[in-house]
Amino acid sequence: MSHVKSREVVLAIKSTAELTAGLDSMREAWRADPGAVPRGLSCSESKEGQFVLVAAESVFTTLPGACVIKGIGAIELAGSDPVFEEGASSKTLVLRDTPEGWRFSVKYVPPIVRERNNK
Repeated sequence: MSHVKSREVVLAIKSTAELTAGLDSMREAWRADPGAVPRGLSCSESKEGQFVLVAAESVFTTLPGACVIKGIGAIELAGSDPVFEEGASSKTLVLRDTPEGWRFSVKYVPPIVRERNNK
């Protein structure tokens, strides 16, 4: 029996100037001193030179229509659909600075549904 390990869903968001400023200041703080990044956040750079920020489940909260990242700001979600499935675990928020602008996605492990002894 195989289970899906994890899924990544790209979020449709409405970016604000405050959010972009918070992300840019986090990038500059990371470049100046990687130890200055708050616990629960990790920063890296892709092979293409794109800045990647990963927020653990402990530092972000999803609300209806928004996602709040501690120390950075709030992201307004464009859609009203739930971001992840009911019962999902191991959620992480991934933010990538691409040439087209910031790309936001959520990575999570879907709930495991076991069907035992069903006849």
